[in-house]
Amino acid sequence: MKLSVVIPIYNEHENIDPLQAQLEDALAGFGDGYEIIYSNDGSRDGSAEALDQIADGNPQVKVIHFRRNFGQTAALMAGFNHASGEIIVALDGDLQNDPKDIRRLVEEADKGFDVVSGWRVDRQEGHRRRLPSRIANWLISRITGVKLHDYGCTLKAYRREILDGVFLYGEMHRFIPALVAWQGGSVTEVPVTHHPRRHGSSKYGIDRTTRVLLDLFLVSFLGYGLDRPIQFFGRAGVYSVLFAILVGFWAIYLKYVDGISFIQTPLPILVALLLLAALIFFLMGLLAEMQTRIYYEIQDKRPYIIRGTRNIAVDLTERERKKTHV
Repeated sequence: MKLSVVIPIYNEHENIDPLQAQLEDALAGFGDGYEIIYSNDGSRDGSAEALDQIADGNPQVKVIHFRRNFGQTAALMAGFNHASGEIIVALDGDLQNDPKDIRRLVEEADKGFDVVSGWRVDRQEGHRRRLPSRIANWLISRITGVKLHDYGCTLKAYRREILDGVFLYGEMHRFIPALVAWQGGSVTEVPVTHHPRRHGSSKYGIDRTTRVLLDLFLVSFLGYGLDRPIQFFGRAGVYSVLFAILVGFWAIYLKYVDGISFIQTPLPILVALLLLAALIFFLMGLLAEMQTRIYYEIQDKRPYIIRGTRNIAVDLTERERKKTHV
């Protein structure tokens, strides 16, 4: 099968029928070489019944129902796990993504890119949503080293094999391009259309910002520190020690140059706290190092990814993929 379209659904009853009609028009050129997978993320507004009705009359439509709301990342992951297409395209079920853009993403993926990310150049949302999004995209690009204008756009195309080594939870679906790039995959970005929401209410609130920031910290650790945690935490410990030394010299300067006693400033306490923080960072690095060794050895995982070999009779498709970490 050429294409799988994965759509997470949460209380989008009014949007499902028009979305299905748009998808059928947009995917007509693929013939029978596509499937549409709806992940119903515990909807309570009649979305489940609407999806089942569509699936009953169309064998190319598949539906996954969750017992309760697990979140967009879980819904996407379920769709990815049940997809059969060579290329998997994800998009939102609120009619703000345009199904006509799917073909553009697939054509770009056919050029050899592992991830084709949509970029909502003209976002149909207020400044309260756009400004925080720009800040978040800049921050994510800086931390991950993978520059994209729109990490939050669900409309993305993925080559199937690149998703086999990616495990998602929390709010991590938006970081897939970074995870893929860290595996050596190729990532590109194309402008896509964005429509204003006409029915239902947005599922994105300010409370999601905190979760995204915490997952960003986790992703940065997975990318830079999972296979060398002592370096990740040890760097923070070294910085704490250096800062403590600077503060200590400052306290000495104040005492012997300006005649200010140590007990008249909080600097000695700050030095002690910084040294304590450094000790904690070093201990965390050692503990994480031991946990990492257990993680790799028990599960027989390997801290590298093989792209290919010559004259080595080894099945690199499943065996290596299962032993590769992200």
